[in-house]
Amino acid sequence: MKTIKVYGPGCKRCDATEAMIREAATSLSIEVEIEKITDPRSIAMAGVMSTPGISVDGKLVHAGGLPDAVKLEGWLAT
Repeated sequence: MKTIKVYGPGCKRCDATEAMIREAATSLSIEVEIEKITDPRSIAMAGVMSTPGISVDGKLVHAGGLPDAVKLEGWLAT
């Protein structure tokens, strides 16, 4: 199971990012646990300067804007 964190204030882009992660995980048959981090201090401490941010198993892989679907699948598959 992959542990995914979505960093952001809870905006529409953050919600869309979470939906993209769920879709990609389903299409790849990968179990994911998604945690939404909305606390500004926690977001900054994770190194996210622009939201939404995504970490996979503790590694920050994306920050700022919606992720590319192909890259997202790659992050989940590794």
